[in-house]
Amino acid sequence: MKPIWIVDDDQSIRFVLEKALAREELPTRSFTHPQEVIAALDGDTDGEGPQILVSDIRMPGGSGLDLLEQVKKRLPGLPVIIMTAFSDLDSAVSAFQGGAFEYLPKPFDLPKAVELIRRAVEESQREEVAEERLGAVPEMLGQAPAMQDVFRAIGRLSQSNVTVLITGESGSGKELVAHALHKHSPRAGGPFVAINTAAIPKDLLESELFGHERGAFTGAQTMRRGRFEQAEGGTLFLDEIGDMPFDLQTRLLRVLSDGHFYRVGGHSAVKAHVRVIAATHQNLEQRVKEGSFREDLFHRLNVIRLRLPALRERREDVPMLTRFFLQQSATQLGVEPKRISDAALQVLSTFDYPGNVRQLQNICHWLTVMAPAQVVDVKDLPPEVLGGVPAPTVGAAVPAAPTAVPVDIGVVVTHAAPTAAVPGGLVRLAEGAGDWEQDLQVEAQRLLAEGRTDVWDVLTRRFETRLIQTALASTRGRRIEAAHKLGIGRNTITRKIQELHLEE
Repeated sequence: MKPIWIVDDDQSIRFVLEKALAREELPTRSFTHPQEVIAALDGDTDGEGPQILVSDIRMPGGSGLDLLEQVKKRLPGLPVIIMTAFSDLDSAVSAFQGGAFEYLPKPFDLPKAVELIRRAVEESQREEVAEERLGAVPEMLGQAPAMQDVFRAIGRLSQSNVTVLITGESGSGKELVAHALHKHSPRAGGPFVAINTAAIPKDLLESELFGHERGAFTGAQTMRRGRFEQAEGGTLFLDEIGDMPFDLQTRLLRVLSDGHFYRVGGHSAVKAHVRVIAATHQNLEQRVKEGSFREDLFHRLNVIRLRLPALRERREDVPMLTRFFLQQSATQLGVEPKRISDAALQVLSTFDYPGNVRQLQNICHWLTVMAPAQVVDVKDLPPEVLGGVPAPTVGAAVPAAPTAVPVDIGVVVTHAAPTAAVPGGLVRLAEGAGDWEQDLQVEAQRLLAEGRTDVWDVLTRRFETRLIQTALASTRGRRIEAAHKLGIGRNTITRKIQELHLEE
């Protein structure tokens, strides 16, 4: 195991941590100032850098925050624990914004310090395993038996040009399967052209598929090649084939039957050397019975059918996909990847995902932008996920616009002291269980009766103001400790204090 690097100008702190970690059989290496750490990192040619970095925030040789910034440039995934005195807690907020794993207040309780370092080590090792797995995976991810069946089918079809029909719910990854079928086929050197037949108006779809001659219709000033010609020698992917207009189904059947088609307004047949892969989320057999889909076209497409499972049928893949999408989102946004707790992964794994893999990808993008801490916990998950989780576990999810931070509001409500909304502000403590809720209802009714349209914002602002003020009073102004008591993120309480003008 790689050593834990300790950076502190105080020899007694280094000594105590070294001895405590040695008893836990955790190797250490100590430094007295940040420059020594940077020199050691730059001189590390064998990849034996730190497993964890524990650094003081104020040292004669430089700032721990500056060291954090330098380390993150070299080792973005390295967990960094910042040691700080209570008077430095505002600086610790900056540490979290810079990507610190956690802070360790001085004077610290030694067993708790060792426990925190142990947790950081476990997180580091878990992330290393996840990165190794992600680095080894190709364009598609999945360990579930249902996905392994799909992979085996792609392998069996790798040397074939046969037509394939991919079925599965929206967002389950049908186009990825089509890409894989093309990539591992004899036509891999040719183009892969995709078209969503449901997204193009009926009047334009024929020209999109087959092209048109000059003067074929108003505005057709030049000859245009359609998707069939663009995919010459490669693969044409027809997504949502079940929504194709009935008259165009006839033209598509003719192409699949004899391999020829005519451009719109054309008189010369064009030969199509194209493999067709189609996909749909609809029940084509039912569409045939209803008379909205040609039976002969269905049989022509249904040579090989490949069913893609919904994400709820392969829940064991959710942790792997989540870590992959968090990494992907971070790369796209140019930020450090978020880590995610086991508890949050457990909640994500129990969600039903009506939008399937695409929905999970969107959730990970949301978390990359909106989650307040570097490690995503249950309370940071979006309302659509928390809505299906019992309130005692994660807090109540409050409906709000996607651009708001409803998760934090929900958690605040769950952990709130019994405070009532009454005219003039949230000032009265409830005398009995549920009294404050009744007062809140009365105040909401009063505001609604006045015809106001900002009731949500008014009451939420007053509620949050009193709640944060009460928490800060109980911690003598220590923000991070107040955030811990409220069950919200450190960045969240800082942002709320600014938004509510509580510093004035």
